[in-house]
Amino acid sequence: MTVTKDDLIDFIYEEVRMLDEGRYDEWLALWLPDGHYWMPLDYKQTDPLNVTSLMYEDIFMLKLRVERLNGARTFSQKPKSRCHHVIQRPFVDEMNAEAGTFVTTTFMHYVETRLDEQQLLALTARHEISLVDGKLRIANKRVDIVNCDAAFGNIQLLP
Repeated sequence: MTVTKDDLIDFIYEEVRMLDEGRYDEWLALWLPDGHYWMPLDYKQTDPLNVTSLMYEDIFMLKLRVERLNGARTFSQKPKSRCHHVIQRPFVDEMNAEAGTFVTTTFMHYVETRLDEQQLLALTARHEISLVDGKLRIANKRVDIVNCDAAFGNIQLLP
């Protein structure tokens, strides 16, 4: 399979659509088993392991998060939180067709709401994407909040 820039851009749009529609199991299937979802705590943070992050989750933790979001007995999600991503057209920063690896950057506004509370975050998402068995998969995702040094309420879903 030859991956085009449009394939990568469509992949990013489909990923945020899955999240907005609450299709978390489908979203989880996009991930490689050794992938990480990282949300740094500090501006231009370079180390997710030895420095505190807002979120640094491997596939096990992402599965737990999805189980909680899908769970019937998750009382903190009654009613359920909802989200909406407004994204700019993603940039394709790297394309290594031989290795089947790609990197994109997407600027977005993310809204999360539950009951009468609403939270708006301005974000930059960096996806490391791999082509595995003819399918694009997320190897790693880094989400930087523009005002990362502000105090935040709970972020329930996945920007």
